[in-house]
Amino acid sequence: MFKPKTERIKKLAEKYPGRIAELETIFNTATNVYIDYANVRPWSEKLGWHIEVKRLKQFLDSFDTIGSIKFYQGTLTGDSESERFIREVTELGYEVKTKPVKIMRLPINVSSIPSDSPAILKNFIRMPLLKNLRLEAIEYLNNRLRELNKQGQLHIEDRKCNFDVEIGRDILLDYGRQDVECFVLWSGDSDFADPLDQLLSNGKRAYLFATARKVASELNALKTKGLRIYDIQKIRDFICWKKEMTLAV
Repeated sequence: MFKPKTERIKKLAEKYPGRIAELETIFNTATNVYIDYANVRPWSEKLGWHIEVKRLKQFLDSFDTIGSIKFYQGTLTGDSESERFIREVTELGYEVKTKPVKIMRLPINVSSIPSDSPAILKNFIRMPLLKNLRLEAIEYLNNRLRELNKQGQLHIEDRKCNFDVEIGRDILLDYGRQDVECFVLWSGDSDFADPLDQLLSNGKRAYLFATARKVASELNALKTKGLRIYDIQKIRDFICWKKEMTLAV
């Protein structure tokens, strides 16, 4: 049952009764939510608006059938903003799963290789594409790297921290406890196709909350087995930054 947690949510629900009715149908049994935030956060570039984690938590908490809301995000150790964010989502009541972000130093020193060599570029460009690049393109890219080298930059940093294993594990552990009927994943990553497929094959309900153009083909293929994809554009005003709302309440 829907019980708005804030006055603003109550007013929005009155303006969007169809949205609430639709979600009550989705959340009509014991439900767990899994938010792959590293996958969700970049959606703002396509959507043109941002998800506010506080408002999202308040909105999900308004449905009394939702038990656990798990939130997966890496921590950049030593970065005050990253550490503050993890504290914030923890204090909001999310079940936070975090681990240190790995920072990899990738060499871009091309000073000792010929201009037409793909030796460094192959670390950044997949081989099927690299093989199809014209020689002039390879030389151009190497020359741009050489300019960076002259400025003293011999490597770039790449950050990596995904939670595919942890999310898949938690979904299957929760399934094993037999007290959850509906599994709601906020992500569009193809790596979740197997655990979702297993849920559907065993009679559980599974929903993907995402933006339409950010769902992997492997997940779209599961719609034939019962996976439902819910476009989060429908609940924008409930979960976006206040200044980005389409309605004033």
